[in-house]
Amino acid sequence: MSREQRGPNEKLGAVLALAGISNAGLARRVNDLGAQRGLTLRYDKTSVARWVSKGMVPQGAAPHLIAAAIGQKLGRPVPLHEIGLADADPAPEVGLAFPRDVGQAVKSATELYRLDLAGRRTGGGIWQSLAGSFAVSAYATPASRWLITPADSSVARDPGPGDGSGAPLKVGHSDVQKLREAAEDARRWDSKYGGGDWRSSMVPECLRVEAAPLLLGSYSDEVGRALFGASAELTRLAGWMAFDTGQQEAAQRYYIQALRLARAAADVPLGGYVLASMSLQATYRGFGDEGVDLAQAALERNRGLATARTMSFFRLVEARAHARGGDAQAAGAALKAAEGWLERARDGDNDPSWLGFYSYDRFAADAAECYRDLKAPRQVRRFTEQALSRPTEEFVRSHGLRLVVSAVAELESGNLDAACEQGVRAVEVAGRISSARTTEYVRDLLHRLEPYGDEPRVAELRERARPLLMAPA
Repeated sequence: MSREQRGPNEKLGAVLALAGISNAGLARRVNDLGAQRGLTLRYDKTSVARWVSKGMVPQGAAPHLIAAAIGQKLGRPVPLHEIGLADADPAPEVGLAFPRDVGQAVKSATELYRLDLAGRRTGGGIWQSLAGSFAVSAYATPASRWLITPADSSVARDPGPGDGSGAPLKVGHSDVQKLREAAEDARRWDSKYGGGDWRSSMVPECLRVEAAPLLLGSYSDEVGRALFGASAELTRLAGWMAFDTGQQEAAQRYYIQALRLARAAADVPLGGYVLASMSLQATYRGFGDEGVDLAQAALERNRGLATARTMSFFRLVEARAHARGGDAQAAGAALKAAEGWLERARDGDNDPSWLGFYSYDRFAADAAECYRDLKAPRQVRRFTEQALSRPTEEFVRSHGLRLVVSAVAELESGNLDAACEQGVRAVEVAGRISSARTTEYVRDLLHRLEPYGDEPRVAELRERARPLLMAPA
């Protein structure tokens, strides 16, 4: 359905010309984006012509999908007012801001928490209407502002009665400890069952019900720092889980707010961890250069502050980005530095709790993925063997990903039997967790096996993977 404006939408026509998108091309992009969000849209070039020449305004999520489609082509977010659709049904662009003011930062984060709950109560539909899609350029301002000022001067808050509903909640260290325990539980469930597991999906609910009232409460500077740190951890986790389940737009917004909260916490290593998460997302989405920039931002601000193990992880993330970009020399140097930092780590170091997953096994697993991207199967096999040497039930998703990487290495080495054997094991693990990322790894392996489609072993693997690939996201 559409409603009519007065006269042509010249702004939309001009931006389409700037982006070099035809009417048919825009219709196709909008339909595709809608399908990714579970919507069935049937726009065509005539629909677009009406939007431009007659000023028709499509209803529902369509205006925001139009902005997202054009933004993907231009490589930057496109606000609705730029395409003449500012008066369309509102969909808040929540979570993309990185406010300088602490009070505004609280408002930005808590608005995002409330928005996500509305989405979950309608089957996740709120993300269908968010303005814009994943745009790596949206990370530029948050990263630069964090680099310039990684810690706020004061975060004490005493808002007063305000609306007459009584004194605000007085926050203490015990309240913060509850959030930290929730974050620890969520990390454990996420690693074992994937970001789509129902226990993991309770993190946004925890942010809305537990964290938001505390952030809007009253607290001293000391308690406030701790509160912002715990909220940042939970918010980053919500982003990571969204990333793991393929909700890239949601993940991006959570990451931006997590970085802002880490700045309020004056926790520079945690801010670096959020930037590393942003880097991994950018790299996964094919933006290797931006992934390098984000990882290096984490590194530069943490020199002399973070522990050796933390610095190792940041260099490892940098190596992933270099490898995705095809720079073997830079990737190798970053991997060497990461291994060196890891060798310097000691059990008595004051490592942050959120880094508990990182050991030599994880280093080896990511090194294997670097060499997979660099098409060096011998190195992939070497590091994968180390990564798989101690399988654990604690990090099930990671184990499944490592099996797929091992299968790719065997295939590129000409070992079809071994590739299929590892593939079968990977499919078995993937079937026990809820992770769109793991499913995509399996899908990529099957794509690589297509030239051998007539082989019985490949056909068997494809059949075993069919229920996984056909399962709803």
